Order: sequence, then C-alpha cells, then structure tokens
Amino acid sequence: MKKIIVLAMALSLTATVVSCKKGAGKLGSAVLNMGSETDANAIIDFNNNFIDSYKSTSKHIERILKYTDEAVAKSKGENVLIMPIVLTSMDYSFSKIKEVPSGFDKDKAAIEKEFSIYKAKKENIDKKIEELKSYMTSEDYKDDKGAKAEAIRKEIETDVNAFYAAGENIMAKIKPATDAAEEVILKDHPMKEYIISSKNVMNSLDSVIDLLGKQYSGQFNEAEAQKKYEEYAKAVEANAKLNFDVKDQQYSYKKSQFESFNKNASNFLDLYRKLIRDAKEKGKIQDNDIQQIDSSYENVLGAYNSFVK
Repeated sequence: MKKIIVLAMALSLTATVVSCKKGAGKLGSAVLNMGSETDANAIIDFNNNFIDSYKSTSKHIERILKYTDEAVAKSKGENVLIMPIVLTSMDYSFSKIKEVPSGFDKDKAAIEKEFSIYKAKKENIDKKIEELKSYMTSEDYKDDKGAKAEAIRKEIETDVNAFYAAGENIMAKIKPATDAAEEVILKDHPMKEYIISSKNVMNSLDSVIDLLGKQYSGQFNEAEAQKKYEEYAKAVEANAKLNFDVKDQQYSYKKSQFESFNKNASNFLDLYRKLIRDAKEKGKIQDNDIQQIDSSYENVLGAYNSFVK
C-alpha cells in the first residue's frame, strides 16, 4: 500500500460534529427512533469518539507503513541510516467506545459488524508491528535474509486495507443518524447560526482535502483546485462576517473560540494559494506543501472542535 494513499485518507476524515448538547424533542424521536435525549447524545458521542479514533489510528498507520518499508529494505541489506520511530498508539477516544448506541436502530447490527472488524484489524496491526520491531532489534533478519520482514509487511498491508474498508463503511452508516441528532440538538441552541455556518466551512474544507488527496497521489488539475479554493474562500468569508452576538452569558467565552476558528480557516487559504502556485510551476503537488496543508487542516479542525464542544 502506498503511504501517500494513507496520508490522503488521514487528511480527508469528516470533521467532528457539534456536541453542544441540548434536549431532544419529538423530531428526534421521529428521525432517530429514540426514546430520550440520552439516545441522541449517545449517537453524537459515538460519532465524535469514532472519528477521533479513526484520525489518530490513520496517522499511526502512516508511521507503521513507513517503518515496514524501511525494515524490509534494511533486512535485505540496503543502507538505512535511521529507522523510523513507531511508538505505542494511545487511542483514548477508542477506549471511550463501549458499545454501538441503540439509536442507530436498523443500522446498529451492521455498524457493530464493521466495528468488530475495525477493532480486530487495529489490534492485529499493532501486534504485527511489535513483532517486526522485535525481529529488527534482534537482527534476526541476518538468519533469513529479510523473509519474515517481507511477510509481516504483507500481512500488515492486508490488515490496513481491511481496517480502512471497515472505517469507511462505519462512517457511511453513522452519518445519517448523526446529522439528524445534530439537527435535533441544535433546534433551539443559542449558537445555532454560528455552528451551522462553521460546519459549512468544515464541509467545504473536507471537500478541498479530499480533492488534494486525490491530486497528490495522481495528477494536479489547477482548474479543479482553484474551483475548490473559491468555494472554500466564500464559506470562510461568510462565516467571518457573522457578528458573534449570543445573549446567553454561559456562551460568551465561545466568541474568542469562534474568532480563533475563523483565523485558522483563513490561514489555510494562504497555504492553499501557495500549494496551487507551486503545483502549477512543478506540475504536481509538492510534499512540503501537502505537509503544511495537513498541519493547517489539523489546526482548523482543532479550533472547530473547541468551538462546538
């Protein structure tokens, strides 16, 4: 599996939805088939925790694949100066997921099945990388000329493919109910206008990231990249024009978080322009530019999550 594909997947994960929880009404019961506001909140929590876990594990897997490539090379006698560092994954969000909420109703069983695969592959990948690290540390590759390193790499890549397939299936299954739960929770929320507008920014940003991920691993198309830039810039401008005026004093501290989100969203635009200019000149998206975009995306997402939570 190509590492750049993993990077694209890690970049394009959907932003965590709002978790500013409020009571769920009759609309929630109709849409989600839920009996109480607890069900709506459970869906929001599952969504947020799963997305955080998926993002974290995707980054972890990227490092693992880099390590496996270098391990195979070194075990076969190639010159590898420094082996990549792969630390134990600390996935706190994953540990918060105790079960699939009943509010997912008819999709609950399917989500549980995919989540079991997701969990099993996640655990197996971690076991295999530890096995490979032990093999490299003991220099056992001197006995089999790297045969085991190659075998473990193939096993890990197979599990990684299955992990991402399960992750994408879960994302597709939980989205409708999560959107409905969010709509219910926001129905009478004091910050509804700002949250919905900010989410529009994130949706546009995710669309940008999805496109750049594809173009990074494929061919750069300036017209497509520019079109996404203009769509995102429009959403950012509309959000920045909103005057944060929430009467409820318990949300007064959110003003600075809203402004921070807008600033980070605007900073992303600067790097996006640079990426387009450099890619146009070089004929492809540069590694340095995609790394800067990745870091900037994390900043925007972090600011968004701080605002809506």
